Amino acid sequence: METLDNIQLGGERPLFESHHLTLHNVTITDGESAIKECSDIHAHHCHFYGKYPFWHVNGFEIADCHFAVEARSALWYSNDLIMRDTVIDGPKMFREMHNLSLENVTINDADETFWACHGIRMKNVRLKDGTYPFMFSTDIVVDGLNTDSKYVFQYVKNVEVHNAHIATKDAFWETENVTVYDSYIDSEYLGWHSKNIKFVRCQIAGTQPFCYIDGLTLEDCTMNADSDLAFEYSSVDAHVNGHIVSVKNPRTGLIEADTIGEIIIDQNIKGPADCIIRQRNHDRHAI
Repeated sequence: METLDNIQLGGERPLFESHHLTLHNVTITDGESAIKECSDIHAHHCHFYGKYPFWHVNGFEIADCHFAVEARSALWYSNDLIMRDTVIDGPKMFREMHNLSLENVTINDADETFWACHGIRMKNVRLKDGTYPFMFSTDIVVDGLNTDSKYVFQYVKNVEVHNAHIATKDAFWETENVTVYDSYIDSEYLGWHSKNIKFVRCQIAGTQPFCYIDGLTLEDCTMNADSDLAFEYSSVDAHVNGHIVSVKNPRTGLIEADTIGEIIIDQNIKGPADCIIRQRNHDRHAI
C-alpha cells in the first residue's frame, strides 16, 4: 500500500482513481474532488479545505481528521466508511451512502447531513445547528447522540437510538419502526405522522407530542409540564411515570400515568374512539 506523508495537495482531482492508499498528515488545500472514484483509502491526521473531497469512494477510513467549512458536501455517493475522532465544520455531509460507522465525531454544521444513507452506526456523535439531519435514511443504530439541530430524524425507517440528548423541533416525523431508549427529547410536535414508534425510559419535553401516530408505545417514560395536548388521533399503549398535564382526543388504546390533568374529548375525536385513560390508583376516564 502506498503512503503519502506530510504533503499538501490542491487543484482538480489530484488523487483521482487512487486505490490502496494511506494519507498521513496530508492537507487538501483547495480545488474540488481530491479523492474521487477511489477505493481502500486510509486518511489519518489529515486536513481538508477543498470542496467535495470524498465522492464515489468504496472502502475508506478517516481518523483524527478535520474538515473545514470550505470542505462542504465532503462525503457523497460512497460506501463502507469508518470514521472516528474527527471534527467536521462544513455542511451537507454524508449523502446517498451505504454502511457508515462513526465514533467520537463532532459535526458543527449538521445542515442536511446524513441524507438518504443506509446502514448507519454511530457512537458518541455531536450534531450542532443546521436542519433535517438523517432525512430519508434507513437502518440506523445510535449509542450516544447529542444534538440541537432542527427537524432531526424525519422520514427515516428502522432506527434504534440509545442514550441521546435531543433538543430540537419536529423530531421523528413521518418515521417507521423506531425505538428510542434512555434518552432526553425536547421537541415540539414529537413523532407526528409516524408508524410503530416506541420510547423506553425516556424523558419527554415540548408541546403536543405523539399525535397522528399509528402504533405508539411508551414504557417507563416521564413527560414534562410543557408536554401538553398529547396523543391526538393516535393509537397508543402508554405507561407514563408521574404526571401527564393534558391528553387530547386519542383514537384508541391505553394511556396510563400516576396522575393525569386535563382530558379533552370533543366532537373532533376520530374512531374507534375507545381509548382507555386511567390513573394508576383509580380509573380517571374511559372513552
